[in-house]
Amino acid sequence: MTTKATSSDAPAVPGGAPQIPAVLLAGGLARRMGGGDKPMREIAGRSILDRVIARLTPQCDGLILNANGDPARFAAFGLPVIADGVADFPGPLAGILAALDWAAANRPELPLMLSVAADCPFLPRDLVLRLYQALTEQSAQLAVAASDGQSHPVIGLWSVALRDELRHALVVEDVRKIDRWTARYRLATVTWPSEPLDPFFNANTMDDIAEAERLAALDGG
Repeated sequence: MTTKATSSDAPAVPGGAPQIPAVLLAGGLARRMGGGDKPMREIAGRSILDRVIARLTPQCDGLILNANGDPARFAAFGLPVIADGVADFPGPLAGILAALDWAAANRPELPLMLSVAADCPFLPRDLVLRLYQALTEQSAQLAVAASDGQSHPVIGLWSVALRDELRHALVVEDVRKIDRWTARYRLATVTWPSEPLDPFFNANTMDDIAEAERLAALDGG
């Protein structure tokens, strides 16, 4: 079932959702940018990662970063950095699994974990609240974001209790696509408006960085 949100920029209501930590998924190889870390690219004088952190900090009970390689390159951001626990860069599901394992070990009292792509600089300020409301109202097991007729399954709420099922799907069944895995569960989809800008715009190419400069002005700089 799909729920439409009324604004991509409405503030989250304090106390409207329980404590939910978030993982920023930065484990990609950025091949379309010639390699390197996409979230470290700058838009209007601020790194994409800095923008993501600023947007999520008021909504979440702690942030962690999923990235492979030397974690020291992210030291300036002050976030715990966790690597994929599954080898060979199997995609964002591996980062989500690593985050669910981290939550089970470090925040066992919390049942849910948010995931976002670390290259989405304009995330909604009501992301957690809207996803959580849909999850509970629809008695769903997972909730994902959507905009402009497209689902964004990397941006969603995940039940920590499903981590062993996710591990089996990744390691034994070689499931790589998020949609293939989420199709097994009761899924809530929340749609945000894409005007004046799509809050799930992500910077995949150098041309996207140029477009992000224009969008940043619409988003307040």
